[in-house]
Amino acid sequence: MFKRLMKAALVFGMAAIAPPVFAQSSCAPRDIVVDRLKDKYTEHMVGGGLAGGSSGSAVVEIWSSEQTGTFTVLITNARGLSCIVASGTDYFDLPPMKVVDDIAS
Repeated sequence: MFKRLMKAALVFGMAAIAPPVFAQSSCAPRDIVVDRLKDKYTEHMVGGGLAGGSSGSAVVEIWSSEQTGTFTVLITNARGLSCIVASGTDYFDLPPMKVVDDIAS
């Protein structure tokens, strides 16, 4: 559960800062971006969600590679245009937290 919460926080936190980054030239059709992430960085999608409320105007994805330690966060609009909003190194994944029910029976 904690893992999902952390990924959601990252996804929606990055979505909040995405518009200024869109001004940079880091956008391309999704299939081109995904092919590059797979081929050059051996990344695969590890999480994602809808941005823009219940209408889901965009999809936010987190890609990472255990081999290279790299990660990429991208947003894809309804027309299939993907923009990289963050990338980096030393990606780590957190193990799921054990939920303890502290309500006495």
